Amino acid sequence: MDSQMKPARIEFNAVTFTVAERQILSEMSVDLTARRVGIIGRNGSGKTSFARVLSGLVKPSKGSVRIEGLDPAKDRRAALSLVGILFQNPDHQIIFPTVVEELTFGLRQLGLDDPEGAARHQLEKFGKAHWADSHVHGLSQGQKQLVCLMAVLAMAPRILVLDEPFAGLDIPTRMQLGRYLDRYDGTLVHVTHDPADLSDYDHVIWIEAGQLVQQGAPDDVLPAFTTQMKQQGESDDISDLSD
Repeated sequence: MDSQMKPARIEFNAVTFTVAERQILSEMSVDLTARRVGIIGRNGSGKTSFARVLSGLVKPSKGSVRIEGLDPAKDRRAALSLVGILFQNPDHQIIFPTVVEELTFGLRQLGLDDPEGAARHQLEKFGKAHWADSHVHGLSQGQKQLVCLMAVLAMAPRILVLDEPFAGLDIPTRMQLGRYLDRYDGTLVHVTHDPADLSDYDHVIWIEAGQLVQQGAPDDVLPAFTTQMKQQGESDDISDLSD
């Protein structure tokens, strides 16, 4: 479908994020208005922390984050309708026993008059009305991920953050979820370690050891990332112990 929604503006101004005196992100500054943004880097590079800071789930230790001028960590109610996040493991996101209860929860936080009705309507839009009263624990991993996606999209966020959403899924399930994501016409921020996921994106950010290494068009960033990853693969840094 043709996108109608204007891309949201995302601003990181010298963002540093520290956990237990360990610096996860360091002086990160970006200013984005692209519709499809990829975040790439090795495991442990700080990608997930970038996603959590962007979503307002954690506050930066230093610096500031603005989404359309709003601080997502300070104004959580407004952030609910502005940015949504889909985690790698749906079991870390799902908290209710049935599908319709899971979708209803977020809509209730938005203050809708009939959140359950809106949840059932969302299921109908995806052709999954028959899932409504199903118990989530009986669903496959891919089905659980779709439940999470439907729950997030029901809240109509301007930005959808994907944190390695295809990890552990087989190829058919990845393709099916990809088709559902294609329906989303807002700003998509996709966190991954796989360059193939981002080849057709508008803008790519490469993070390494919590720092911005490179950003720009995927044709520029992804080959440079792949080259460095191959060079590191030829070394033996897996044997190095962190402090």
